Parts: sequence; structure tokens; C-alpha cells
Amino acid sequence: MNDYNHREDSKARELGIWENEGGAPDHGDMSHHYGRRVEPDKSWTIYHVFSGAPAELEGRPMAGLGETEATSTMIFLNARNARRRRASSLRQTFATRF
Repeated sequence: MNDYNHREDSKARELGIWENEGGAPDHGDMSHHYGRRVEPDKSWTIYHVFSGAPAELEGRPMAGLGETEATSTMIFLNARNARRRRASSLRQTFATRF
């Protein structure tokens, strides 16, 4: 393997890791609390990005998932968190104005 192919393989592995971890969150958006990762058994886990602990949804641990379910659920959880944060911010703004 030449040096160019080695660098390309390394970049592909790094990109795969980055995607498995949920991609690059918008650091200005604190509503991105969940990422996804592939486990050694090839199942997927949704995890809390600040603690690393597996997420739970309605009391169900978000581990042992397929890639599609993990991706869609991660997007759902982050969107739900963003809505909650916006609603809380609006309530605080409204309360301080009146």
C-alpha cells in the first residue's frame, strides 16, 4: 500500500468514527445532547454526549439498536431537546417582560 492510499484509508476510518459519534454538533446549540456509536457487536447505542451514558426513551435503554433506528431516534431526541429549550427560553423571556 502506498502512502497516499494509507492516508485515504485513515481519513475514511476517521470519518466513520466521526459519523458513528453523531457527526459534528453545532457547539453553539446546546440542544445537541445525544450521539450514536457502533458497539463491538455491531449494534448501535444512542448516548448522552456529556456523560457518555446510554440514553433512555420511555424507560427503554437506547442500546442494541440497528443503525437506522439509532440515527432516527438520535435525531428525534436532539430535536425534542431543542424544542424544550426553545419553549423554556420563551417562557423566561415572557416572564421577564410582564
